[in-house]
Amino acid sequence: VNLLLSHQTLLPAAMSTPDNLPGLGLKSLAMLAAAGIHSRTDLERIGSVHAYLQVKAAEQSASLNLLWAMEGALTGQDWRVVAREERTRLLLELDAAKEAAHR
Repeated sequence: VNLLLSHQTLLPAAMSTPDNLPGLGLKSLAMLAAAGIHSRTDLERIGSVHAYLQVKAAEQSASLNLLWAMEGALTGQDWRVVAREERTRLLLELDAAKEAAHR
């Protein structure tokens, strides 16, 4: 079962449930789907930092708030807590991942 969003993006029903990825809204879930991330399992396998890079490559308008929200969904934390308490770690991981991709 899929959900059709206003921009004609099919969103897998498995990703549309708040219990599955709490804190991520339909727009965020659609951005993940457009980047080839179709389930919580995909997000767990890829990790929030690499998922953010995939989404950013597909959707330039993605902001760091998406990174905080994905990490929060995976760890059970509110995105604002992640932004406040995990920001430095995530930004360092993001920089390292970007640098590794350019080698």
